[in-house]
Amino acid sequence: MARRRTTEEFSLSFLDVICCGFGAVILLLMITKTVQPQIIEASTVNLEGKLADLQEQIYEIRGETVILNRDLNARQEQLSQYRERIAILQAQLASTRSSYDSIQVESNSNDVITEQLAIARQQLSEEMERLLGKEYQSKNNLIGGIPVDSEYIIFIIDTSGSMFSYAWDRMIQEVESTLAIYPEVKGIQVMNDMGQYMFSRYQGQWIPDTPGRRKVIMQNLRNWNVFSNSSPVEGITAAIRTFYDPGKKISLYVFGDEFTGESISQVVETVDRINREDASGNRLVRIHGVGFPVQFIRAPHLQTTGIRFATLMRELAYRNGGTFVALNDFRP
Repeated sequence: MARRRTTEEFSLSFLDVICCGFGAVILLLMITKTVQPQIIEASTVNLEGKLADLQEQIYEIRGETVILNRDLNARQEQLSQYRERIAILQAQLASTRSSYDSIQVESNSNDVITEQLAIARQQLSEEMERLLGKEYQSKNNLIGGIPVDSEYIIFIIDTSGSMFSYAWDRMIQEVESTLAIYPEVKGIQVMNDMGQYMFSRYQGQWIPDTPGRRKVIMQNLRNWNVFSNSSPVEGITAAIRTFYDPGKKISLYVFGDEFTGESISQVVETVDRINREDASGNRLVRIHGVGFPVQFIRAPHLQTTGIRFATLMRELAYRNGGTFVALNDFRP
């Protein structure tokens, strides 16, 4: 009896261990099968949600980009309109300044400029009588309204792009015509409106007047294209300061199409100061001007610099014993 009880107790303990082991295995299988799908499903849902959010953000960004591009195009069109308006206002301002300068110049003049510009105020010198003959004065002291009684002549030529491109052939023709009315003079000089000399070897000196020298001047003039700021002021002042001599009769011939400087009255006052009158009331140097209507082929609001050149040279010629000739065509 005692032996049987010992055997049964051993068998029950063994079965308990076996059952617990199988139970643990089953429990592990159940836990593994239920938790893993939940994690995968949750991860899938989260990724799909994030993807949807990112796609929505992309659509929003694209929409904002379209709106910004539309606004940018509108602003660019508006900026273009503003720039065009500014250009018009600047042209109107330049025109107003020109009118103001004209009024200032005319207010400083005692008489209104009339055809008296063509009247000569100095007589032939003894040297010119020798060159042209004593009867020349009684025949004609003016050619085309321009006094031709000077012994030395200086050409001051606008070499800007507008002159060189459109009026150069006509300018050469006018230089030839001017030289033709002076059969012989004591000296010639050619400068551009910036005061730069055509012949550097004759800088500050007179070029001897010979047929050969005149021919070389005309040849070089055809291709003389140096920098210019489209303002004759520098050339005029340099010529007066360099070549003035109380014992010489000198004439400046200014050829150009526009004046881009700031003030006409300031230029007139400067020239008055350096080209002062002598004891007889005559200016030290005579100033003539020839205007080429190049700027008048442009739109009306872009013609201001041409009008200002005519205003400036008309007043300088009037005050300095010369004549201003405004051509009606810049073609030969």
